[in-house]
Amino acid sequence: MDTNIISIKNLNISYTSSVMSVKNVSADIRQNQITAIMGPSGCGKSTLLRALNRMHSLYKNITVTGQILLENQNILEMPDIAVRRKIGMVFQQPNPFPTMSIAENVMAGYTLSGIRTNRQRRAEIIETTLKSVGLWDEVKDVLTKRGTFLSGGQQQRLCIARALALKPKVLLMDEPTSALDPIATARIEELLLQLKNEVTIVIVTHNMGQARRIASRSMFMYLGELIEYDETERLFTSPSHQQTKAYLAGHFG
Repeated sequence: MDTNIISIKNLNISYTSSVMSVKNVSADIRQNQITAIMGPSGCGKSTLLRALNRMHSLYKNITVTGQILLENQNILEMPDIAVRRKIGMVFQQPNPFPTMSIAENVMAGYTLSGIRTNRQRRAEIIETTLKSVGLWDEVKDVLTKRGTFLSGGQQQRLCIARALALKPKVLLMDEPTSALDPIATARIEELLLQLKNEVTIVIVTHNMGQARRIASRSMFMYLGELIEYDETERLFTSPSHQQTKAYLAGHFG
């Protein structure tokens, strides 16, 4: 039986009193599935994604109303740091912390949260997490080198490892392969299909082929509204809305 891990209820997000970026969105995110959010530039998909781990609280001018329930707890009423330990985030550009080594990057969430670990536990977390993203064999002999020394695809996998090290329940990804070449992209997609057994994944993507390859369910957003949300294959083969059909046919985007 499919279980919902996140329930979004009547979510509205505005940058100014006159500009509503996300309008009255309600949706349930299924546990241990990959959910894709698609739509043309400026449709609100990244704004919606960032609300799911309270990124908007970093900016005073952004207003968020409605509810986002993580296992029935409203994250909009929880401390930011508690939310971000349960809901990790990976961005478009690979962004290892430039002054940190590969090992320190993996442990950054612990360091920034003030969580102490002994040397043995730290070594276990680093090895297990890097293995989970298929990076351990490539970097085990250079753990003290800076993360920026790695290739773009390796850096993105290191960023995924950094997000996974705290064992979040949900992993948010904002166009995580758009800066990568096709080979690195294929490796990340393969990795995500493996990781969904451990963590629920929500991915914003411009790449319709990617959504179709890896997502169980997909949302189509347009002008801040959630137009359609369904099983990915059904959305692509028999969309219910004319706007979805036009977008998938490449008429705008």
